[in-house]
Amino acid sequence: MEYMQERRNEGRMMCADMIELFWRDPSGKRHRTMALLEDISPSGACLQLERPITPGATLCWTSQQQRLEGTVRYCVYREIGYFAGVEFEPGMKWSETLYHPQHMFDPSRLLEK
Repeated sequence: MEYMQERRNEGRMMCADMIELFWRDPSGKRHRTMALLEDISPSGACLQLERPITPGATLCWTSQQQRLEGTVRYCVYREIGYFAGVEFEPGMKWSETLYHPQHMFDPSRLLEK
């Protein structure tokens, strides 16, 4: 199985949260779907989808207190669906105090003694 090389400098939080996702493909066509937020960091996220999203597409989702916008950097199929890596727009950072996904877990806690 092929996996994307880890490129984030920040730690990521594992989570499971259903989000309503809106995006425009590179041709400008609008789309909407539900996605599962798999993990999130200050600069990006990984989403699980039923259908692929073209790399380069711009997307957004909104919680009650924070709107997140980004660009799809990759989208690959893995056994249970499509996984898309999203890089948030410059100057936009995820804030745990503004958006706390459901079922969030910090995997670095497993390394604590």
